[in-house]
Amino acid sequence: MHDLTGFQRDLLYAIIGRDDPHGLAIKEELEDYYEKEIHHGRLYPNLDTLVEKGLVEKGQRDRRTNFYTLTRRGRREVDARREWEDQYVGKE
Repeated sequence: MHDLTGFQRDLLYAIIGRDDPHGLAIKEELEDYYEKEIHHGRLYPNLDTLVEKGLVEKGQRDRRTNFYTLTRRGRREVDARREWEDQYVGKE
């Protein structure tokens, strides 16, 4: 997880929070979060990177629509990141 960009980490969180979301659903989720448009040229190459790293699996819903889900490794990485964050967040 340490070698991912912040945007790629946000993609993992957007994917884990939904049931096998398609690319446009992920795009909409991040646009709401960032409060600005996410271009396809940014979204899909980053999703492909996560697939190549073995953190996300890409499936095909129909000829035009792909869906994304976290792999077991992807879930472990998110869990480890959250444990690390919990060490610092909320401490006063």
